[in-house]
Amino acid sequence: MQYIKVVLVILISLITYSCFSAKGLPIKEVAKDNSKQVSDVDSMTADSTKLSSEIKDDVQTDYVTMTPMVDHSEWDKLLKKYVAENGDVNYQGFKNDREALDNYINYLATKVPAKDWSVQEQLAYFINVYNANTIQLIIDNYPTKSIKDISNPWLKNRLKIGDEDYSLADIENGILRKMNEPRIHFAINCASVSCPKLLNTAYTANNVEALMEKATADFINNNDKNQLAQNQLQLSKIFKWYESDFTSQGSLVDYINQYANIDISKDAKIDYIEYNWALNEQNR
Repeated sequence: MQYIKVVLVILISLITYSCFSAKGLPIKEVAKDNSKQVSDVDSMTADSTKLSSEIKDDVQTDYVTMTPMVDHSEWDKLLKKYVAENGDVNYQGFKNDREALDNYINYLATKVPAKDWSVQEQLAYFINVYNANTIQLIIDNYPTKSIKDISNPWLKNRLKIGDEDYSLADIENGILRKMNEPRIHFAINCASVSCPKLLNTAYTANNVEALMEKATADFINNNDKNQLAQNQLQLSKIFKWYESDFTSQGSLVDYINQYANIDISKDAKIDYIEYNWALNEQNR
């Protein structure tokens, strides 16, 4: 029976991964020899990993200078107004500021990724596309207790990039997951309590490496999301649903050990925590 369950999980993961498409967008991949370093590495400082670990909660200064293809400053302003440090969201505030959110999303729709975009620019763009459109989906249906109470929240085409229609699942599974960067799972937010927190800083080409690194470490070491001990792990179901994304270069324990504040045994037993789909709303 356990074997059948494992096979089913693998099959569902493969089907989910393969049935979505970038619809012709020229998507780049993170360099396969080092999942923590994005390609076009010559355009980054050699010390980017060290620098990213030193960046604190108030991430304002980009540590690499690049000419941005997309201006995410309006999204940054909204995030700082309506997202708390713990990631909880003031959805009523977003709803009251609906015009500013819609303007940003409409602006993103006009900025179609091109071949000359760096992989950093693409990562920042698609992370912000996913998160901003998820906020829009919630306020379109607000008040709601859970994103899962909304009809077909992930599969319905709800957003545009250029002339093409996309669903949130297209962005996640058809684009971001195919960029060979597992840390995207901690950067995108599904508007739920058990999700990785929504940062109150917009991703940009210049800060995406540092912010993904921070988001991943914060999530893995958050006792409300994962409970880590040397010989026993109780993990978020994100690690179960997307296990193949985290194990291309080793085991799941190997991946978590890169970020965990403790040393975990390679033979540690793994269980998964029930996912809380309640809305990640402030003052809930």
